[in-house]
Amino acid sequence: MRAQLGAGEVTLRRWRETDAAALHRVVTESIEHLRPWMAWVANGYPPEAAATFLAATREDWESGAAYNYAIFVQGRLAGASSLMARVGPGGLEIGYWLHPAYVGRGTATRAASLLATEAFRVGVRRVEIVTDVANFRSAAVPRRLGFTEVERRSPQEPLTPGEDGVDIIWRLTPDRG
Repeated sequence: MRAQLGAGEVTLRRWRETDAAALHRVVTESIEHLRPWMAWVANGYPPEAAATFLAATREDWESGAAYNYAIFVQGRLAGASSLMARVGPGGLEIGYWLHPAYVGRGTATRAASLLATEAFRVGVRRVEIVTDVANFRSAAVPRRLGFTEVERRSPQEPLTPGEDGVDIIWRLTPDRG
């Protein structure tokens, strides 16, 4: 995987340990926006959490477990996106979150598109995005990019206050995108 993807307004860059303060700031500013959907902010986000996350991203990158990127919009940290090896052989899952100032501007769609393109460039056969049925904004991303809904997994216990507990699995293959 390349360490930087995209150009122009939206750029993805591999996280660096020196990003800890900026990551902490952006997550802290986004807590109320993220809490309905992201279990990892349920009890806040102390500064140590950013440092721990960044250390884990280095290990994940080296092992191939995940390729985590910071999302920048015009040079400003806007959120995070990842390609994660947790959907079985030949596939990677895309995940993303944004600071609320960047929601509704196509930023997550652009980030997911860059990740899918990179995954297919290195030979991945499918990429998937998992959204809770209640998270309409997140589900708009795979719809815009031509992903196909392939499965609904239910019932699941909702993990966060916003979730219904039913996951939608969206899939894209290189011949479709």
